[in-house]
Amino acid sequence: MKLHASGEDYLEAILVLHKKMGMVRSVDVARHLEVTKPSVCHAVATLRDGGFLTMDSDYFLHLTDVGREVAEQIYEKHRFFTDRLIEVGVDPVTAEKDALPDGACHQPGVLRASARCL
Repeated sequence: MKLHASGEDYLEAILVLHKKMGMVRSVDVARHLEVTKPSVCHAVATLRDGGFLTMDSDYFLHLTDVGREVAEQIYEKHRFFTDRLIEVGVDPVTAEKDALPDGACHQPGVLRASARCL
């Protein structure tokens, strides 16, 4: 199954929340990503059908081995680009958001800082 950017965002969020909290439910993901619960429900169903995660009888989300591997790769890329943006002078909060695939460095300050490195 090919993942879209939003699916990658959900996998990364589940990984990060699991590291921080131990157990993760859909509502935690919704709060973390600032999206609606129905959006998370749809994404969870898609990711579950794709073999990336499971949900237990208490509604906790668990990454499968494949899901964890993909999430770790996404997280590493996100950290790499976040760190590079911070190095060129972007504030950490903006760098964190703009390092996401859908962020695509949209903020003018990020573009200016990136251009200084070229």
